[in-house]
Amino acid sequence: MADSDRTVDFGFEQVAAADKAERVRAVFASVAGKYDVMNDLMSFGAHRLWKHFTLSLTGLRPGQCALDVAGGTGDLAAGMLRQVGKSGRVVLSDVNPAMLEIGRDRLLDKGLVGNVECIVADAERLPFEDNSFDCVTIGFGLRNVTDKAAALKSMHRVLKPGGQLLVLEFSTPVAGLKPLYDAYSFKVLPWLGDLVAKDAASYRYLAESIRMHPSQEVLLDMLRTAGFGLARYHNLTGGIVAVHRGYKV
Repeated sequence: MADSDRTVDFGFEQVAAADKAERVRAVFASVAGKYDVMNDLMSFGAHRLWKHFTLSLTGLRPGQCALDVAGGTGDLAAGMLRQVGKSGRVVLSDVNPAMLEIGRDRLLDKGLVGNVECIVADAERLPFEDNSFDCVTIGFGLRNVTDKAAALKSMHRVLKPGGQLLVLEFSTPVAGLKPLYDAYSFKVLPWLGDLVAKDAASYRYLAESIRMHPSQEVLLDMLRTAGFGLARYHNLTGGIVAVHRGYKV
């Protein structure tokens, strides 16, 4: 079926598959300037701990190469740059030029230059050669991808044999957290988005996109289908966030 005929979720709305990427780009272009501030506010700073845990799993060593897909403002890329050292290489990629520009500027401000590249790239069609990276990360980006299966296959393709994929993403919380989590997501988040970023609609989309994202077990099956071996996941904060990981075997 052609993308013009196929529909996909954009939050709770169904849109033409061909239109989703542009709608997602518009959301993140709108909030790019306040993205980091909002991350701190809406997660009470916990996103830093989630990213720190993800970085602890990379297994990267000095001299290796890593790719951060949908890397936004560059938190994971900055961590991996420290892990690979001056003899290594990290690529920060994002489909949204506004987000990528902020990420590049933040890396420059941290003095992390020389062995980092910033490239506008679509996760579904990564513009890199096969077997290029020792580790690939995607943090809070997979749920915004139109064709998640295609993105997972693309990330598998660019990994070196033995290389690892790490997917950090909002997920399905344990049952006891659901009422409080729903109230926070659909009432507080849009209010915060309006107050800080002057954009309630984008943060309403955020809450909806989380609900439409595959559960932990479904995403685990998707990793296996894409060819990843030793696939497993770690729940964080009661399953509000999960880190999925798998290897190119």
